[in-house]
Amino acid sequence: MKITRISMFSGIERTLELPITLAEYNAWEAGTLIQDAMPELSADQREFIMTGCTSEEWDLEFGQNTEKDDVDFKGQA
Repeated sequence: MKITRISMFSGIERTLELPITLAEYNAWEAGTLIQDAMPELSADQREFIMTGCTSEEWDLEFGQNTEKDDVDFKGQA
């Protein structure tokens, strides 16, 4: 199924062909958690549906995940 979104970061419109059905998409729109409605999609594919962001844009916005990024707000891992 082709999904078109506008990135919330860049404003660029993109279309991806994703292996989902209309029923799965409708279930998500009706309130089913996206990971339950579309379990075959990767986290990056689900993020694209929700925000229009690609993994590259996400990395540019928030940086690559490193061990120091896994520290909680109290400075504890």
